[in-house]
Amino acid sequence: MVVSAGSRRIRSLLWYLFATAIAISTVYPFLWMIATSFKETTEIYARPLSLLPQTFTLKNYADIMETVPFFLYFRNSLILATAGVLTNVFLGALAGYGFARLQFRGKRIMFSILLSSMMLPGIVTMVPQFVVLRRFPLFGGNNILGAGGKGMINSFWAILLPGACGTYAVFFMKQFFETLPSELAEAARIDGANEFRIFWQIYLPLIKPAAMTLGIMTFQSGWNNFMWPLIVLNDPNKFTIQIGLSLFKTNYSTNYGAMMGGTVIAMLPVLILFIFAQRYFIEGIAFSGSKQ
Repeated sequence: MVVSAGSRRIRSLLWYLFATAIAISTVYPFLWMIATSFKETTEIYARPLSLLPQTFTLKNYADIMETVPFFLYFRNSLILATAGVLTNVFLGALAGYGFARLQFRGKRIMFSILLSSMMLPGIVTMVPQFVVLRRFPLFGGNNILGAGGKGMINSFWAILLPGACGTYAVFFMKQFFETLPSELAEAARIDGANEFRIFWQIYLPLIKPAAMTLGIMTFQSGWNNFMWPLIVLNDPNKFTIQIGLSLFKTNYSTNYGAMMGGTVIAMLPVLILFIFAQRYFIEGIAFSGSKQ
């Protein structure tokens, strides 16, 4: 079937129009958020969809600091997200190396059980996790039986420990370790190196793209985490930045200008991290699912 030049031009035009519409619908909310953060309150309600503020103001950003201790929440989120990156990259790599390079009884069954946990929605495990952390022995005033105190509730440990080594981190690292040659480990074993030394000095330096990729995804997940910190934290001095953003909404009104300004600030760390590490991110995604 012969397609005329006119038909091809029409199809190309329709394709570009469709792609442009998708791009606008994706980028518009982002631009609207930035524009709204510089609008006065009256203009936000009078011209809610406009992208160009009639009166440019920084009052919303000043309101952020006056309403809540925003930089305290920023610091808390930064500590938790960074700690989550360190634990997930190291422990995920360690477990991934074990599943990829070591031979032990029950390996396939254990890995299958690990993968099956990815099928469970996070909300299903929230109550069991809360009970375990609440009854954690010898912590937060609890006795050896886990009674008498609050355990790890209302502490950063309640956020760090459940997410210290995610299932996806183990799976992701295992896939990457399987792309590396096994001859490196065999040569090191002949020279008398133990398994941890092989992991630490030989294989770990080779997984930099995977580590950076996992680090970006883990940081983004930890930085944007809202529900779990809201459940386990009740001390305002330990709130995260996502909880802080929710404080701009009350039962009677919402300070949209300050909320959008806080959202812009909250977006910057993830955006900066991705800009500087995008090369490793793309490289890690490209190689993690391949086998050499």
